[in-house]
Amino acid sequence: MARKKGRGAAGGGSIRQRADGRWEARITVGRNPATGKQIQKSIYGVTQREVRQKLQRAALEIDEGTYTAPSKTTVTEWMQVWLAEYIGNVKPFTVHSYEVQVRTHIVPALGAVALSSLTAPMIQRFYNNMSKDGLSPKTIKNVHGVLHRALSQAVELGILRSNPSEVCKLPRVERREIQPLDEEAISAFLRVLRGHPFETLYKVDLFTGMRQAELLGLAWDCVDFKRGTIHIYRQLQKSKTKGEGYYFAPLKNNKSRTITPAPTVMELLQAHRKHQLQNRLLVGSKWDDGGFGELVFTNELGGHLVHGTVYNQFKRLTAQAGIPSARFHDLRHSYAVAALQSGDDVKTVQENLGHHTAAFTLDVYDHVTERMKRESAERMERFIQGVGISKGSK
Repeated sequence: MARKKGRGAAGGGSIRQRADGRWEARITVGRNPATGKQIQKSIYGVTQREVRQKLQRAALEIDEGTYTAPSKTTVTEWMQVWLAEYIGNVKPFTVHSYEVQVRTHIVPALGAVALSSLTAPMIQRFYNNMSKDGLSPKTIKNVHGVLHRALSQAVELGILRSNPSEVCKLPRVERREIQPLDEEAISAFLRVLRGHPFETLYKVDLFTGMRQAELLGLAWDCVDFKRGTIHIYRQLQKSKTKGEGYYFAPLKNNKSRTITPAPTVMELLQAHRKHQLQNRLLVGSKWDDGGFGELVFTNELGGHLVHGTVYNQFKRLTAQAGIPSARFHDLRHSYAVAALQSGDDVKTVQENLGHHTAAFTLDVYDHVTERMKRESAERMERFIQGVGISKGSK
């Protein structure tokens, strides 16, 4: 057995073989400022050489001031701390999503591992197993996003030296091809929509591209009939916490916007406002906004609409129109495609949709812009021929 040799200076250490066969090094990492006593940490390894190498690295890091003591905190314990203390700036819906990812995926696979022992290969194996189990690339990407953010916080606090998830490889997320309604489908949808209680809601969505939650959170004081504009700054969301109802939340990218819809849209809203006021007079004291204020789209008694009801009614109507596979979000896509094909520039479409950047809009609707490029080339060709250039001239 190796003889123990001690040194008291910071960075000093000793090596010995334990009774269980493993090798252990004790290293002085500093002194307690209150007591003046040495602070020592243990480093373990299978062989004496392994421990000696670890000891040398630790000593060098102490000299350079970059040493971080290994933490006994497990991944489960850190994720609980992170969820409780470090995500207060995110939306409730996002908090719920984080909690689900941690509870469903991260803790079962990695929870028992000490945070300081977590390695990139461990995390990569975790992602690979998720893929083998049939989970989608998007799900894996979402889980990675949560784990990466939590580990980055641990690095900022000095609990970890580096984030092991940084170098992991994720499966490629294939963007789902959008399915906008063509002119024939739109006409069929508008026909079955006549007289439906949600007729104006669906039409406004189709002709402005607003998100469902934005429409349901829209108040009359955001509709300016004189200027012909709609101001969008919030959305109506349903809480994922059991027992809680709906609440107003900021927009997806926290950036409000003001759009100028086609005059027909403003006329639809004016007629809808008139009908709503008439209905309010009819129900009298039964009218109750539930504390949500004067919303544009309400039920017959003034309360907010429920997401599921709006979606289910939409699916019934699209089935009647012969387009049963249509999704509510396809109304938004249909607006965007129609706007681009009508000649709107990408920047305008991006701002109307509330996308974070024009590059994102281009990425989502790249197939439309490719068609626009071809049409642009054809227009230029007609111009070239119109000015009388001969193909053989220089």
